[in-house]
Amino acid sequence: MDKRVFKKIMETSYLTAENAWRYRAIVRFFYKQYEKMKYWMYKEEVFEELNKYEEFKEYTIDQCKSDLESLANWKNLIPIQDTSKASTIEEFKNKQFRYKLSDYSVEIERMTIKLENLKIETASLEPTLLERIRIELEKINKIYKEDKAVVRTWWDGLNEDFKRLNNNYQDCISDLYGIKAEEMMKTQEFLLFKDRFIEYLRNFIKGLQHESLAIEAILKELDKEKEVKVFNKVLEYEKSIPRLDMDFNIKDLEENIWGSWNNIKNWFLGSNNRESEAEKLFDITNEIIRKITRYAYQIVEMKNSRANRKEEYRKLCELFLECEDIREAHKLSALSFGIFNMKHLRRDMIRETESINSGVYEEKAHEVIIKPRVRTYREKMDKTPMIDNSEKKEKMLLDIIKKREEEESVMKKYIEDNSIYFSKLPIIQGHVRATLLKWLSKGINSPNKRSKTEDGRSFRVYRETKEKVCVLNCEDGNFQMPAYVIEFETGE
Repeated sequence: MDKRVFKKIMETSYLTAENAWRYRAIVRFFYKQYEKMKYWMYKEEVFEELNKYEEFKEYTIDQCKSDLESLANWKNLIPIQDTSKASTIEEFKNKQFRYKLSDYSVEIERMTIKLENLKIETASLEPTLLERIRIELEKINKIYKEDKAVVRTWWDGLNEDFKRLNNNYQDCISDLYGIKAEEMMKTQEFLLFKDRFIEYLRNFIKGLQHESLAIEAILKELDKEKEVKVFNKVLEYEKSIPRLDMDFNIKDLEENIWGSWNNIKNWFLGSNNRESEAEKLFDITNEIIRKITRYAYQIVEMKNSRANRKEEYRKLCELFLECEDIREAHKLSALSFGIFNMKHLRRDMIRETESINSGVYEEKAHEVIIKPRVRTYREKMDKTPMIDNSEKKEKMLLDIIKKREEEESVMKKYIEDNSIYFSKLPIIQGHVRATLLKWLSKGINSPNKRSKTEDGRSFRVYRETKEKVCVLNCEDGNFQMPAYVIEFETGE
């Protein structure tokens, strides 16, 4: 990070100071005059303007002077002594100052005005912005021949359109995923403009599909040399602008220009195997349409269920009125609402039927063994005799020996000069491949590249050459691997 990131910004102190309401009013007055191209003002002019408002009726010229000095100390105002009107030494010593708003303060005040109107300015998803960006990108194949001033104007327009598109997309999606939007979608009033809102989003999706594919094609087919020429001209124009700031770094400006251009390309093309922001926006917009439709369906279902339930309650009231006595009313109540204050006995048991109409008297009883809850209680242990498994063990051993002998006889077919060359192997069976790869893995993972087979034969593993690669042909498929050799020790 740049060292400037870690420095304290003194110019923002007036926003949170004790008398912030006075400081903000003064800075806002200076900013309004700055927009009218009146840059320098005296304290008397500031005091006269503030006195027009009810909040400053008891405000004095000394307080105004003190506030202006505080703002000057925070570098919000730039004071300069006006000696043109000083006719005596005393007037010169009194230091009649004129004040001007600093560049930092101008930007800070613009930010505060934007924050004040944040809720008024609503973001929108406009497909026309995508169309304008496509048209501007199509010019890049011709504009590299133009003068650097024309290229700079083109770049400013493209950059501004992209910033607006990105900001609108972020703000709009944030609003639609906010808590307020969630609550709004669950109200019946939302049904009135639901269709218009979905149509608005679908029109944007159509524009996004058409324009983003066109922009993606333009960026993929873009000539690299033309691209470099265009942005070199933008940089040349920036270098030609005279600047009073001695700390200006042209390298930072170059990184900023190329960084902005790469952001535009990544927005439509994606980067590092990640999907582009255009694809994300398409998915998010579709998800919002699905959510709106789901909420609307729930609202309609809720409305209909209430209407149906109202008729049911009315019919139930009529049935209660037709009951002859309280006993019949109790029966109707038990049938309609169930039994009040019932007790449930819960148990893990397997029922013979899943029918809800089956009663407890119709099913078999379930026995529960209750154990004594005392510390001395111990369950009786059943004595079981030892079983002789010697015959099974003998049979298993013979099977294993027979299997090993069969594997050994098969493996001998592939040994050539006391070695197994993977590059020379014919088509082999799956179990042979598994055995060979198991031996190979044991040898490779050992420190000295040596190991033993299951029957005790020692071997070492090496590669024929570092670059050589072979294809191991098997009955269930082929795969490519380095040309390894398994060499058995002499005399083994």
